[in-house]
Amino acid sequence: MSNSKIKGWQAGALAAGLGLAASFLYVRAKTKEAEADNPPPGRFVTVDGVRLHYVERGQGPVLVLIHGNGVYGSDFEASGLLERAAEHYRVIVFDRPGFGYSERPRARLWTPQAQARLLHHALQQIGVDSAIVLGHSIGTLVALSMALDVPGFVRGLVLLSGYYYPSLRPDVPLFALPALPLIGDLMRYTVSPISARMLWRPLTKAMFAPLPVPERFRELPVWMMLRPKQVRAASADNTLMIPAALALSKRYGELKVPVVIVSGTQDRVVDPGHNSERLNERLQNGASGSELRLQPGVGHMTHYAHPEQVLEAIEDIAGRAGAPVSLRDPQAEARARASESGT
Repeated sequence: MSNSKIKGWQAGALAAGLGLAASFLYVRAKTKEAEADNPPPGRFVTVDGVRLHYVERGQGPVLVLIHGNGVYGSDFEASGLLERAAEHYRVIVFDRPGFGYSERPRARLWTPQAQARLLHHALQQIGVDSAIVLGHSIGTLVALSMALDVPGFVRGLVLLSGYYYPSLRPDVPLFALPALPLIGDLMRYTVSPISARMLWRPLTKAMFAPLPVPERFRELPVWMMLRPKQVRAASADNTLMIPAALALSKRYGELKVPVVIVSGTQDRVVDPGHNSERLNERLQNGASGSELRLQPGVGHMTHYAHPEQVLEAIEDIAGRAGAPVSLRDPQAEARARASESGT
């Protein structure tokens, strides 16, 4: 190799190194700035060795909201769903492991089933004995896992824009890189957050299309969602999505709780025909029963487009499930039974 080629290679390596160093410093600065400007709004609970952040509002039957990928619990506040649901329910919103302010230990494989188990234990620890569970996007896999594994705890499901059956996903290899050891660590502390920030507008546009991105979503702090730890969590969840859907799809017939499925007909992120319509057909004749509610002209973010329709779905599940044991009036139930028997 000639001296000129060696010098050229050295210059290129030096430039790449300086670029990575500059990227690292920039990402670290933006991360610290985002965390300083957005302190945790809720509480923390440590369960199974993991520190989880959650927000709790309202009183009444418990409603648990499980967010999708890329965002964190504040997504439900920005959509207005949290505030409106808290008028009638005790609403609990966790940041899933690795998202928002919650930890995600690297020693565990955080499948939807593992996340469901952790959230169930956390809910028990804060005094919840049963709940209606709502999941959005990949959060539906967590909600379904909880309903399948602890059916006595989950009183009913509301599933928004879910991914329920495996399919070819060309985005998976692309977004899997930040979850890889070593090279992934390098990427998520340098180029991955910057690249994601550059693509943020078209990515969010695709999530909401064909509707415009609402201003209240734009107000979410972008760099809270692009911090290295959340980039890794989102990447890992994206990688596990297909095998998780494959495993869970074999168990949908075991569901024993009422289900309402909500989907936008124009969802460009998750095909509603392959997922929501197919799941509804699978569950309609099962022990749980199911109802599909399509939102015409709506994309992936159904809870932003028509939060009132999501609330109606929650109300429907609450009516079908009945009052939780902890809120029932034994004397009123005794009088009702006596009235029915004519005594």
